[in-house]
Amino acid sequence: MNGVIEVINSIDYEMLIRLLIAAVLGLAMGLEREFKRKSLGLKTILVISIVSCLLTIVSIQSSYLFPATTYAEIRMDPLRLAAQIVSGVGFLGAGVILRREDDTVSGLTTAAIVWGAAGIGIATGAGFYVEAIIGVVLLLISVELIPLIIHRLGVKQLHLKEQYLRVIVKERGDIESVISQVKKCVVEVKNIRIKDLKDEEYLLVLLLMVEDERTTTDVYAEISKLDEIESIELRA
Repeated sequence: MNGVIEVINSIDYEMLIRLLIAAVLGLAMGLEREFKRKSLGLKTILVISIVSCLLTIVSIQSSYLFPATTYAEIRMDPLRLAAQIVSGVGFLGAGVILRREDDTVSGLTTAAIVWGAAGIGIATGAGFYVEAIIGVVLLLISVELIPLIIHRLGVKQLHLKEQYLRVIVKERGDIESVISQVKKCVVEVKNIRIKDLKDEEYLLVLLLMVEDERTTTDVYAEISKLDEIESIELRA
């Protein structure tokens, strides 16, 4: 019984509060990704935030604990262990960045959130509570609110969305005609890729810019009317 009481008395409750704050802040960041159905969501962000905070606490406390318990004078960097967290988390973030077959890259925001969760955990573990909380608030505002405001108040280009079109054309001579007619159906065609297929067919991969109010089915219905197209795939 006395041993249990000694253990309870030896607990540093400030460190527990730091871990709790890191968990709450990680929860806020993780929910943002979870609501958007990202592959790296709530559980992963929570683990990164909490463990980053824990490793930072261990790094700082060890630098003061070990020199006091040894005869030799040992000088340790309080944040040496924490400094490795950022580079270590980079490998995890790289795993969510994908390059699709149409040469588009996705997952950059999620990778940045992962890196940010590690930073929030380090800041909390080092005792910068207010800074960590403000950092999460600003991060969520930057990811969610600011793009919405810019979208509502911005110029025409900010009211457009991207759609990826893949069509198969039977005749080589029809390629230019198909591209020209697709351009009339959308605001802009930003990228064009042409690939030869078997049986003398040709694959066109186009990056389209369309108005926000237009649905994918609307664009599909209009483009699918072109006689030169053998098959069509449209992805928002």
